[in-house]
Amino acid sequence: MSYVEIPGAKVPIRMWADPAAVDEGAMRQLHNVATLPWIKGLAVMPDVHYGKGATVGSVIAMHGAVCPAAVGVDIGCGMSAVKTSLTANDLPGDLSRLRSKIEQAIPVGRGLHDTPVDPGRLHGFPTAGWDDFWERFGGVADSVKFREERATKQMGTLGGGNHFVEFCLDESDSVWLMLHSGSRNIGKELADHHIGEAQKLPHNQGLVDRDLAVFIADTPQMAAYRNDLFWAQEYAKYNRAIMMGLFQDVVRKEFKKAGVTFDPVISCHHNYVAEERYDGMDLLVTRKGAIRAGSGDFGIIPGSMGTGSYIVKGLGNVASFNSASHGAGRRMSRNAAKRRFSTRDLEEQTRGVECRKDEGVVDEIPAAYKPIEQVIDQQRDLVQVVAKLKQVICVKG
Repeated sequence: MSYVEIPGAKVPIRMWADPAAVDEGAMRQLHNVATLPWIKGLAVMPDVHYGKGATVGSVIAMHGAVCPAAVGVDIGCGMSAVKTSLTANDLPGDLSRLRSKIEQAIPVGRGLHDTPVDPGRLHGFPTAGWDDFWERFGGVADSVKFREERATKQMGTLGGGNHFVEFCLDESDSVWLMLHSGSRNIGKELADHHIGEAQKLPHNQGLVDRDLAVFIADTPQMAAYRNDLFWAQEYAKYNRAIMMGLFQDVVRKEFKKAGVTFDPVISCHHNYVAEERYDGMDLLVTRKGAIRAGSGDFGIIPGSMGTGSYIVKGLGNVASFNSASHGAGRRMSRNAAKRRFSTRDLEEQTRGVECRKDEGVVDEIPAAYKPIEQVIDQQRDLVQVVAKLKQVICVKG
């Protein structure tokens, strides 16, 4: 579909979603964002839903300003995926051992490594810049520096919620490895700190929503936020790279006789800020629950833990600021899903997938998410499908 444009206070709201299907709270947030004095454009993805300050599934372009809540608290959250030389025929009939090996290698939930992962031991891990990255931790907000030990041990861990590690098959029965995670607790700490700092600034008093507080260019507060933001985005990228290295090590050991090889890893953020130029103007583009989909950019759009995912290639649609959705998007809250569904429902909806099927993940049940096929169909002018994947193992936090 092409987008629907509805009037906004400062800019029109371009929607790759049916406005009638977007809940009232999310629509109110979109109209609130459109009132910001610094805004130059707003694109809404088909997976849009209510979030803190700004909706999940929105792309906000501003000149000389950035809104931390329009990035999200899991700074740098995103996806990684890689195609392997394995096929469905190489997989054992019982996948529980393989799932257990993944969970042993990659801590989930609030788990962390006993000692920091040495990236030098990971096959093919790009260690250039690693030491400099950690040295720069000394320059982040004072309120979170004391968490350095935890941050180093959480590097290469999954977290909880909608984060996952998966074994998938494409339509040709090739095996793919896929994972979804971000900057762990350190990214959230930095985001919360800076949202609080922004809310104190004089120019943010009187906004329609205090969570939409912004930092202004050429101020000490903006400089401090940009420093911490870009560090956290790098942390998230390294976190996924280490997890993928650990994941690949498991696969090499478990399928030693097959001599597994891997294609280049596809990786993309979907909660982040980028400096981009449109219509001759330098803009700060925040994608909160959205991926970059410039012409030829590879991206990953996951569904739920029982429905599969898509590898896509961007079409470079400037109307969306070269963006696409980050996933299926929730259609009900976690609490609503827990009230409505049981473990029996979860077992039924994840039939054929080796995964947790207990009360702790009922809020991640497939029915709590929008149909991924519909979400893909609504953005045919943003991306083209490269591969459709279906998980056979799903590790949740």
